[in-house]
Amino acid sequence: MADNIQLVSMDNVRALLEKSFSQPVLFYFFSERSPACLNLGPVLQRIAQRYPNELTLAVVDCDQQQQLASHFGVQSVPTTLVIQQGQPVDGFAGEEPEDVILNRLQAFLPKPEQQLQQQAQALLAEQNFADAYPLLKQAAELAPQDVQIRLHLALVQVELGQLTAAEQALATVLMADQDALYHSVKARLELAQQASQSPEVKALEQALAADPANNELKQQLAVQYHQVQRSGEALELLYQILKQDLNFGEAKKLCLDILATLPKGDPLASSFRRKLYSLLY
Repeated sequence: MADNIQLVSMDNVRALLEKSFSQPVLFYFFSERSPACLNLGPVLQRIAQRYPNELTLAVVDCDQQQQLASHFGVQSVPTTLVIQQGQPVDGFAGEEPEDVILNRLQAFLPKPEQQLQQQAQALLAEQNFADAYPLLKQAAELAPQDVQIRLHLALVQVELGQLTAAEQALATVLMADQDALYHSVKARLELAQQASQSPEVKALEQALAADPANNELKQQLAVQYHQVQRSGEALELLYQILKQDLNFGEAKKLCLDILATLPKGDPLASSFRRKLYSLLY
């Protein structure tokens, strides 16, 4: 039995009611003697398995737990109650199709973008920014109006060196929404921008400006850009080299190595993979 599917008794009913303060708990009252229960039970289990971290299915055998059934006012089986904050907020008697039950539950379950954000938050706690990025990117696409999702995505973009994207994201945040998280991300962005202008980078940029056709300088500057997380500029320089000479120095290997470090779903990676593919094939 899945972890979020539990048999209910007088010993654990209080704990399940307390759990309903953090997530909906679906109390399912059944009897093995009821044909309708034999049909509905597997449906509710499938739904619970679909939401392992967002929903608990509490299964009450009314033949064994008559006192519990009476306490909840159950008059027939099957009866299904949605419990939140310790109280019934919805429910139905008898059978219902799976899609109808899912529609009922949507009002109480986290939205898809909220689920993605919760998964990302766990990764952010571990400073796993690369894996958090595609989750937050998808969440932002689903709910572009959610400022907190956008700010967490901007935070990840700063940590991954996507400074221009992070700066653009922060620019869209209205003054009324500029909370502590906003100011924290902005401060991190400013520090990252300062660090990205290292003395080595400045010296190579000046040298390349004086000799713009020098592929060796471009390769050296690409390496320095990558070290300060300016991956887009590094890839652009390497692409310029490879357009002229596919076998120049370490340009091809550097390009592939940088692409391999970019997080899943990064549009920069997709763009330059297509460009590189067009050169190679």
